[in-house]
Amino acid sequence: MIQSIAKGLTSVVSRYLPDPLIFAILLTIIVFFASWGMTPTDPAQLVTMWGDGFWSLLAFGMQMALIVVTGHALASSGPVKNILRSTAAMANSPANGVMLVTFVGSVCCAIQWGFGLVVGAMLAKEVARRVKGSDYRLLIACAYISFLTWHGGLSSSIALMAATPGNPVESITGLIPVKDTLLTSYNLFITFGLIIIMPFVTRMMMPKAEDVVSVDPALLAEDPDFQKKLGPDASFAEKIEESRILSWIVGALGFVYLGMYLYKTNFNVTINTVNLAFLVLGIMLHKTPMAYMRAITAAARSTAGILVQFPFYAGIHLMMEKSGLGGLITQWFIDISSKDTFPILTFFSSAIINFAIPSGGGHWVVQGPFVMPAAQALGADLGKSAMAIAYGEAWMNMAQPFWALPPLAIAGLGVRDIMGYCVTALIFSMFIFLIGLAFL
Repeated sequence: MIQSIAKGLTSVVSRYLPDPLIFAILLTIIVFFASWGMTPTDPAQLVTMWGDGFWSLLAFGMQMALIVVTGHALASSGPVKNILRSTAAMANSPANGVMLVTFVGSVCCAIQWGFGLVVGAMLAKEVARRVKGSDYRLLIACAYISFLTWHGGLSSSIALMAATPGNPVESITGLIPVKDTLLTSYNLFITFGLIIIMPFVTRMMMPKAEDVVSVDPALLAEDPDFQKKLGPDASFAEKIEESRILSWIVGALGFVYLGMYLYKTNFNVTINTVNLAFLVLGIMLHKTPMAYMRAITAAARSTAGILVQFPFYAGIHLMMEKSGLGGLITQWFIDISSKDTFPILTFFSSAIINFAIPSGGGHWVVQGPFVMPAAQALGADLGKSAMAIAYGEAWMNMAQPFWALPPLAIAGLGVRDIMGYCVTALIFSMFIFLIGLAFL
């Protein structure tokens, strides 16, 4: 059954889903007219909101780009690549390869989402190199399906922002520590449930032998070696650029700072601390500053789609926020909620808004000021309410191609190659989220 659903959805998606940039432009038009028709905002105001919003999330966009490039650079370091090769060797059949990529990617996304997306894509390529008969589209889809776990893990932007001073909802609820979000029984159930169950789901998506799409060998070329060997006549500048001592100094400074910061803040992990940890670790594993810089240069290519599209989503974000459309959608779900149904309905409202705002932090800005006071009024659990926003965003990413751009850039594929499989994962992962929110 799952195989048939995946095949049917892949056929539909390949025919009707446009390029992610066109998708963003179409969403801009839809949100514009929906805001005009459903709120008191006039067209001139909406145009102003869109233009003002276009550059309103540059700081957050920089954080997201850094997550991708630092994760990619870390994954391309020699020690991590050796681990990937050893891990890929565990797959001795196409079915095992699919399960392996889903499992490893899910674990890595729970640790750090940018790192997980990149590791999943690189592991998928390594499995495709080693295992004959693998369907390359499904392997890369598995890398993106792994993204389902990210909001339950260490780089969950909503859980981290809710615990970070100065976030948009602090004045309403106060800070919500990670022990009330990430370390709860329902989050552990959902996150581990996705890690354990989704590999079996993706295995059942495998196409029949005659429908398998093999990889173009050109897409599986080995990554370059970023190390540079210096000759005996190397200049002082070249020697200092390739100095391992500098990398160790930066690494020591970074990890001493992180240790002091986490001790002082009672282990308050934020987006910035995650980025710093992966940056300094990447510098150390690449051995020299310029080797790391070459890895970053290669990694930056995978952010091209994000850099172009993020301003469009920032414009959409501000139209939804300032016009009140996002709050209107959220409020409708709140109005039909009770204390017991509140997390589930919040989950679905977040999923709908994710089409226009595929950003965990953006969701917190748009939905948090509506959801959290309502949770207080109903007596609902504040941590679970915040995580319901996060889960809805993570879940609907399977139908929103925005964050598929990094693994697709690494793989050399297009969004239509994988989204049918991802929408299939959307259908079957829903039950894991709902069980955790409703019963734990």
